[in-house]
Amino acid sequence: MARDGLRVMAIASAALPADVFDPAGNLLEHLQNLTFVGLAGLLDPPRTETREAIALCGQAGIQVKMITGDHKTTASAIAKMLGITGSAATGTEIDAMSDEALSETIESIGVFARVAPEHKVRLVVALQRRGHVVAMTGDGVNDAPAVKHAHMGIAMGATGTDVTKEAADMVLTDDNFASIVRAVREGRTIYDNIGKFVRFQLSTNIGALLTVAIAPLLGMPMPFTAIQIL
Repeated sequence: MARDGLRVMAIASAALPADVFDPAGNLLEHLQNLTFVGLAGLLDPPRTETREAIALCGQAGIQVKMITGDHKTTASAIAKMLGITGSAATGTEIDAMSDEALSETIESIGVFARVAPEHKVRLVVALQRRGHVVAMTGDGVNDAPAVKHAHMGIAMGATGTDVTKEAADMVLTDDNFASIVRAVREGRTIYDNIGKFVRFQLSTNIGALLTVAIAPLLGMPMPFTAIQIL
């Protein structure tokens, strides 16, 4: 079930005497010799537009990495559905790596499973050491430190906690990864337009200045009046 992308939960049962059953109390001391009932697979499917958005990220030169608390097998299966490439590593494996070793291998890893909040911060720092501009998304309190450390922290607006929203640079109102991709596209379009405008202004202004400066040297009449230049 994990290989199919399901979160697997084990179910067991025990019979308790009525005199010890107290939902508000501590039942753990009475829950002994449980009887295994079965396994349940829970599917939390990714949004249909996410795979296309991740593909667009690849075309735009943006690496997408999955960081999750799910089991490694489940996370790898979901990553395969989404088109996220690279190997998988767990929080235990990250603990066994030095900062230098993590920085050297992090680009080849696409999925990080069973991670703790401190692991997320280490991953952000390792990518920054490699010269990457890092954007980190999150919704829970445990995501806030990594969101704060990233160059661009992104919080979920609908399901995100107030702590994460305060730590983030941007808040997604629809909690949709595809919205990030659309924002990147719009931002790059604006950046390109600004560059084109600056180049146009520089080329026309330099041409006008050179014309005014060189014309008198060649004995030609002044092509512009002061008012026209202004």
